[in-house]
Amino acid sequence: MSASEKGKPSTATGAKESRDPEEIREDIEQTREALGDTVAAVAEKTDVKQQARAKAGELKGQANAKAKELSAKAKEAAPDSAGEGVQQAQRLAKENPMPLAFAGVFLAGVVFGRLLSR
Repeated sequence: MSASEKGKPSTATGAKESRDPEEIREDIEQTREALGDTVAAVAEKTDVKQQARAKAGELKGQANAKAKELSAKAKEAAPDSAGEGVQQAQRLAKENPMPLAFAGVFLAGVVFGRLLSR
């Protein structure tokens, strides 16, 4: 570089050496805005507390949705009243009497064994 070129600002192209001061101000303002947006984005990403709060909120929302889903499934599967539950049990016992009979015999044996061991 020659001594006369040292004092001149460097430009990407030689054709843009004489720019209007208003254009330069607009470029500076655009650059400031872009830089401000970049700084804000970086600050947001590095804010650990904010990131933790956002993740906690996200997980809380997922947990609430899952709880509602499971609650709906439980309500769907459960009988509407105790009377309906008894009717379901009676129907099941009538349809499958053998398992119920085995359970009764087993229970009677346990009770009888306890009485004899005293």
